[in-house]
Amino acid sequence: MKRLILLSICCLAGIFMANAQKFALIDMEYIMENIPAYQRANNELELASQQYQKAIEAKMKEAETLYTAYQKASATMSATQRTQKEEAIIAKEKEAAELRQKYFGPEGEMAKKEEALIAPIQNQIYEAVKQISQQRGYDAVIDRASATSIIFASPRIDISNEVLSKLGYSN
Repeated sequence: MKRLILLSICCLAGIFMANAQKFALIDMEYIMENIPAYQRANNELELASQQYQKAIEAKMKEAETLYTAYQKASATMSATQRTQKEEAIIAKEKEAAELRQKYFGPEGEMAKKEEALIAPIQNQIYEAVKQISQQRGYDAVIDRASATSIIFASPRIDISNEVLSKLGYSN
């Protein structure tokens, strides 16, 4: 009886192992670093970010200048003049905040630029991964760059270089 139970358990374990899913890993950061178009897009985004940040800082500087002038002259101003100056300072700060939202908000210029420059590259990578997965019969491909819970993975299941080759980039 014990042998029969043990034999049944071994058979079930063998069946489950035979139906095991095949996994592969990719490293999106590594792949993107090796694609020149991504590097150019990243540089363009960085330049745009710096320009937008300078424009915002200029508005903030204007607000600071108004505030400094207000502090120096507030003792000699009438209540109406003080109110007008305070409103002007608040308006400049509001302009800077609106500019920040326009450039860096969720629907801002940077998000649009990133979508236009980076998304096509990511789509190409996705299509290459999909083709490789279908050819090799992988059930899942995991990005090790974003999967923080992976402690160790065998390098033999990493298909990052194969993805780069599929995209036409030598590594």
